[in-house]
Amino acid sequence: MDGNPIITTSRVRHLRLRGWLRRTVQGLSSGAGRAWTQRRGDDFTRAYVDSLSQRMPLLYLVVVFDLALLVARFRESAPPVLLAGGLGLACYAFARALYWLPHRVAKRAIERQRADLDSMALKAAISGIAFVGWTLALYGHGNADQRGLSQFVLAVTMFTGILGVGHAPRTSLALALVYSLPATAFFVWIGDPGAAYLALIQLGVSTILLFIVHGHHRDFVRLELSRQQLARRERQAAKLAAAHFRQATVDALTGGLNRRGILVRLEHALAETGARVRPWLALADLDGFKHVNDTYGHAAGDAVLRAVSTRIAESRGVLAHGRLGGDEFAILFDSAFDARAVLAACRRLSDAIRQPIGHHGATLRLCASIGVHRLGQESASACLERADAALYKAKAMGDGAVCLFGMEDERLLQQRIATTRRFNDCLLEDRLRLLYQPIFDQSEGRTVGFEALARWSPDGINWQSPASFLSMADATGRSGELTRLVLARALQECRPTSKGLLLAINLSPRDLMREGTVEALAAVVEAEGESSTAIILEVTERALLVDPVRAAAQLQRFRDAGFRLALDDFGAGWSGLSHLRDLPLDYVKLDRALAAALPDDPGARAVAGMIVALAWQLGIVCTAEGVETVSQAEAARALGIHLMQGYHFGYPEPAAIALAISDNAAA
Repeated sequence: MDGNPIITTSRVRHLRLRGWLRRTVQGLSSGAGRAWTQRRGDDFTRAYVDSLSQRMPLLYLVVVFDLALLVARFRESAPPVLLAGGLGLACYAFARALYWLPHRVAKRAIERQRADLDSMALKAAISGIAFVGWTLALYGHGNADQRGLSQFVLAVTMFTGILGVGHAPRTSLALALVYSLPATAFFVWIGDPGAAYLALIQLGVSTILLFIVHGHHRDFVRLELSRQQLARRERQAAKLAAAHFRQATVDALTGGLNRRGILVRLEHALAETGARVRPWLALADLDGFKHVNDTYGHAAGDAVLRAVSTRIAESRGVLAHGRLGGDEFAILFDSAFDARAVLAACRRLSDAIRQPIGHHGATLRLCASIGVHRLGQESASACLERADAALYKAKAMGDGAVCLFGMEDERLLQQRIATTRRFNDCLLEDRLRLLYQPIFDQSEGRTVGFEALARWSPDGINWQSPASFLSMADATGRSGELTRLVLARALQECRPTSKGLLLAINLSPRDLMREGTVEALAAVVEAEGESSTAIILEVTERALLVDPVRAAAQLQRFRDAGFRLALDDFGAGWSGLSHLRDLPLDYVKLDRALAAALPDDPGARAVAGMIVALAWQLGIVCTAEGVETVSQAEAARALGIHLMQGYHFGYPEPAAIALAISDNAAA
């Protein structure tokens, strides 16, 4: 038989209800061990006590208020001893409120906070039993209104406590048990139906509140876990950022700051608005470092840089230091130093750098030129520019000198900045003119060519030599434009091919190293309808020292394009005879100082004679420049030098005058 469908449906509902009750009981029983247990760990302990310290003082004040209210309401009907017990409970509750004040909790050690959490459920149970027992003891001494108030106070205190300590779920459970069960049993036992029903309602409500507390605690745990995870990620990100910052600001070779790091430190020093006196910025450049690299190898150079960085770090008064690049270091000295003290500190540092550096059995020696500037209101780049100007002066003095940037240097710097701006902004065609100095062949007694000498004017009145404006051309990136313009104008004014003359122009180090210079100059010659074989390109040995291998390759490319090549200022102190052998040269020009010493200095004659003999054997023509007297010309000719330049043969003149003099001399 199918049976009664109503009975079947009722049984299904009964089974569902039993299942729900079973799951609820299981949830409560398992919750006592897991869901109602607070998480362990220092982070959770701090989170719990921080949350509870915001609530516990208020909860205890509610208890104090409830106790005071009951004492006041039962003051005429209850025994004094019982009332005194209530006042004692109120004092205890007030003391606990003070104990849980947030600023007091925050000062406690983590061990004390953990102990407070662990003991909270037991203390809540004991104090709850005392409060419930005292309230129920009052119950028998009051009338209907007083009993209703006491039952209401019990319910309010219980509900407030359960919700208030929700982040301590075991304490909530303990409060629910010690408030609900004894009170319910008491009201059922005394046989008051109304009170018993209210007690049962309170029991049901407290059960519901426990489920709410369980959910709140679960959400609190999840939120705290997310916060802790986020905090860990933030710490990891901060650690990673710090590692990246260190990698970006520390020089891997020396362990000091790199260029970016020293600039950050410099800007920080400039940003210290409260500082009345700012630190000193020193730039140190190693003299002789290239010799170490070329002679002993780059490993030795690295050892030198590490040793110098260590000696800088050990110097007294150094706040920070770093390598700007290559062999140049930046150093911040203590602002407490005056000018004399910082110069003394720099000299001590220079002496320390002079001390020998051992490397694989070799003894490396070098010194450092140092320029110093007191930081002011300028930008970081302006401070570096001033320290660099002082360093430039120190390097010109030589032998590891130390120079302090002063008022006169500031005046010259501002003048140079203004002039550089004019050079950068001007139309070179309007501010450039050429003078020509004859190249005289004594064996033929005539002018065979001219050297084009550029002059630039910032105002059209005062004209400057290349020594004054070539650095500005490099700084403004116009050196290539300047060279092309000089070549084009010289070809237009002299027409060397048609006149059978040679035309010499100077190449700067950047011209020599720049990619595309050969093609650009060849295009200029072709555009003017001239032959590159009439053009002599003069380079100095300093230009070759920047990158000898690349320089030699570039010179060969010029040679292949038909240009003639001359090594200028040979014998000026950087000379290497190997250059005559290894480079594709057509001419070598003796330095003017060497030419001036020929009549009176046997040593100079011996050196010049050796150069002439070697040049002759290599098929290179030797030229003397700076010849100003008859005796110098005769001494040069006695050594076999026929091509000469100098005031003895003619001053630099505009093209029309120089060509006219040449034509008249030939006639």
